[in-house]
Amino acid sequence: MATQTDGFLKYKRENAKAEAPENRVQHYNEFYKPFEPKAEKEQTARCMDCGVPFCHFKCPLENNIPDFNKAAFEDRWDDAYNILLKTNPFPEFTGRICPAPCEQGCVLGINSDAVTIEEIEKTIAEKAFEKNLVQPNTPEKYIGVKVAVIGSGPAGMAAAHFLNGYGFNVTIIEKDQEAGGLLRYGIPDFKLEKQFIERRVEVMKASGVEFRMNTEVGKDITLEELENEFETIILALGAQEHRKYDEDISNINGVYYAMDYLAEANRFVSDEDTNRTIDVKDKHVIVIGGGDTGSDCIGTANRDGAQSVTQLDYHERPPIKRSDKTPWPMDALKYAESTSHQEGCNRIFKSYAKEFHVDQNNNLISVTITEVNVGRDAKGRRTKEVVPNTTRTVPCDALFIAIGFTGPSNARYFTEKVSLERKPFNLKDYATNNPKYFISGDARTGQSLVVNAIAEGRDTAKQIKAMFTL
Repeated sequence: MATQTDGFLKYKRENAKAEAPENRVQHYNEFYKPFEPKAEKEQTARCMDCGVPFCHFKCPLENNIPDFNKAAFEDRWDDAYNILLKTNPFPEFTGRICPAPCEQGCVLGINSDAVTIEEIEKTIAEKAFEKNLVQPNTPEKYIGVKVAVIGSGPAGMAAAHFLNGYGFNVTIIEKDQEAGGLLRYGIPDFKLEKQFIERRVEVMKASGVEFRMNTEVGKDITLEELENEFETIILALGAQEHRKYDEDISNINGVYYAMDYLAEANRFVSDEDTNRTIDVKDKHVIVIGGGDTGSDCIGTANRDGAQSVTQLDYHERPPIKRSDKTPWPMDALKYAESTSHQEGCNRIFKSYAKEFHVDQNNNLISVTITEVNVGRDAKGRRTKEVVPNTTRTVPCDALFIAIGFTGPSNARYFTEKVSLERKPFNLKDYATNNPKYFISGDARTGQSLVVNAIAEGRDTAKQIKAMFTL
């Protein structure tokens, strides 16, 4: 057996084994098998314990990756989990759905395959639960300061976790029936089973965090009422407002925004709502958008029995190998397939849906697409130039728009009290123009990664703690 100083010379990267695509599309559950003990040892042995760990630099949470890898290699699972917990309260989430920018910075990736950091993180989290190492984050004492967190997504949950540990009395206000926000209603179970969210919520409740569900601010409770009850309010509202498509798609039956489809599917899978209004069985599905949300629509449509699935992406197809434009340790620009693509999908790059055709009942029947060149104008705005003689029409009776989100869906109500000015992730200031309010997560930065949202919530809690000079 290798030591942790030469494992990278002896072992190749080994990803977790996945169930075959033709089998996993028959269900909605996760399909990766945990590492066997031999694979655990070999994959943690590949970490080189670099003098300058670029993985740490690349991680939005600044996780101490070499140290938790070393602890895992030595079977010190309690130490590995506690090292993670200092920076990341929810490694069971990031170990499943993070795009792993840390692996892009792995020094081993210069001339080999990066360490399987994400899978190791997930392994540590599951070992911690299995060994009963996950305990309530109860403070030694509460300081008598009440904080309301509006939104139970990753940013809101992270802020609540840390603030409760600092001794604040924290209440999460959530409009939906269940906690989790994007984690629950936007990400399919085949990537993140909801039992893992529920498990973490129970830990937070045992720690002292209060959850008020089915409570929509502006409808069931006003900001004035919250201001009277709480000293500080965190707006962790997320970003659910759909980015509008350039062409007119109003009043066409069979055209949907992606999150409407994903949220309905998630509610159905978890038995929260057995009613399905969007039916793609035996239909020709087109997904517009090349990101994670589009990929999630593809995987869900395959499981819902679509006859065919096509994805339109107006970007050029990336190169197979890392581009010279993105040298290490930058995020590599290269072609990749998600597990949903592997399950069945026709990907068309440099393509744009230009026209939508309907029958006499206004039901979508086909889409005309054309090749485009994407660029930027003098003001930095994205432009699309149609390539002549590239137009064609393809069958389509269910179309999903997955081109991103612009901000909180109910922003207008909140802007009467507080500015929702967008700020970059690297600007670690979560205060607003109203001293009673802080803003965190996608509501502050715009649509981003779950790992970024967790970091936002954690650092918002730190700023509030500093304000109260704890």
